[in-house]
Amino acid sequence: MNYWRVVASLVLAVVLFLFPGSAQAASSSSITRSAGDAVQAKDFAGKSLVGEEFTNVDLENANFSDADLRGGVFNGTVLEGVNWHGVDFSNGIAYLARFKNADLSDAVFTDAMMLRSTFDNVDVTGADFTNAVLDGVQVKKLCAKASGVNSKTGVDTRESLGCK
Repeated sequence: MNYWRVVASLVLAVVLFLFPGSAQAASSSSITRSAGDAVQAKDFAGKSLVGEEFTNVDLENANFSDADLRGGVFNGTVLEGVNWHGVDFSNGIAYLARFKNADLSDAVFTDAMMLRSTFDNVDVTGADFTNAVLDGVQVKKLCAKASGVNSKTGVDTRESLGCK
């Protein structure tokens, strides 16, 4: 039985080596699908926005409180003064997003990728960052003000950020 698995693996490896598939690359700026005209309203409170993409848009002072943003993408987005209180951003991506004077309290950021995003003067009381990936400098900045426990997950904010 193991003999046939080894033979099949070798044959597959040889075929892939001799006939490789084509590779296509894309950068973060190539993401073109976006929430479009809906962005103009800036009131997304309580809405289901699962998997929506917001690319290179200004969402200053937008209200996303209690919105379902699971798997959402915020690429190069201005999020100054935004209200993300109670949002679920699990498995989301925020790349080059600028959070400033934002309310991120009681939000869920589990397994979110938030590299190259900045967090200046944000409220993370009760936010859950379990397994979220953030730049080290930003984690230190968030730890300076982190407190509370998330009402949905029961996770301590400081613990989820790995604060010392």
